[in-house]
Amino acid sequence: MPLKSPSRPSPSFSQPARETATQHQKQHYSKPVLAAYWTGPVFIITCHIGVVMALFTGLSLGAWLWIAFLYWIRMLAITGIYHRLLTHKSYSAPKPVKWVGSIIACAAGQMGPSWWKGHHDEHHLFSDQAGDPHNSTKGFWWSHYQWLLGGNFLPSKLPADVEKDPILRLIDRFHIVPAIALGLISFALGGSEYLAAFFVSTTLLFHGVATVNSLCHQFGTQPFHSDDHSRNNGLVAFLTLGEGWHNCHHAFPWSARQGITKIDGQIKYLPDPTFLFIQGLQRVGLASKIRLPFTKDATELN
Repeated sequence: MPLKSPSRPSPSFSQPARETATQHQKQHYSKPVLAAYWTGPVFIITCHIGVVMALFTGLSLGAWLWIAFLYWIRMLAITGIYHRLLTHKSYSAPKPVKWVGSIIACAAGQMGPSWWKGHHDEHHLFSDQAGDPHNSTKGFWWSHYQWLLGGNFLPSKLPADVEKDPILRLIDRFHIVPAIALGLISFALGGSEYLAAFFVSTTLLFHGVATVNSLCHQFGTQPFHSDDHSRNNGLVAFLTLGEGWHNCHHAFPWSARQGITKIDGQIKYLPDPTFLFIQGLQRVGLASKIRLPFTKDATELN
């Protein structure tokens, strides 16, 4: 059976339809919420400056292991919880999984669950068009980080499904607390050297996530049609635990597995650690209703 590559997922998966930027209603933010949200960029800038500490403290093997651990565990919370669970509902999980995962993701300095999903929803609604907060057609550095430093920093609106969960809403508004707490834990573990390691890890993590917005809309392959510039990029997939298979993601946003490509008309599967994490959750009863676009014989579902 020939394979189809739809530009948008089946309506049965309840993905938001594309709309024009002028149709998108802007949300009014209260001053406390604005203050809470703007702590995010301040924290990330502070971490970039804090990297300089490592030049004075040095980094032992233990500090490098701490850098690696903090990078991968927080990256997994962003990819597995923020992205595939809360934003795209690629699978279902109990509320405590959402809460704990969101706290870990907040510790990355990547903002709270409502803010994160609000931005990512807009990215898919307007991908590479006016209205996409990190529109790649405005240049590499704009899509990588510059969009965070201006008016595009605030989502047009916050997602109703996340906002109706009082715990997730609380985590969102106090997103900076886990990030600061992790810095203090790092200092308690190893003094200035481990605090420097925390700054290094958080800065690397910020740029690792940002490569999905920048590199994956400029370099790589496009095995599926997606109505935008999204590409599969192996380097970014390594840095982001499978999120670099971005063209597949934009073709099938609801798929729990993003490590998919098409070669000579046949579906091939690619390394996707986040999908392995989701499968692990399923084995211990913490994930269900995992959504996939293809059956084992490579025929499309729905």
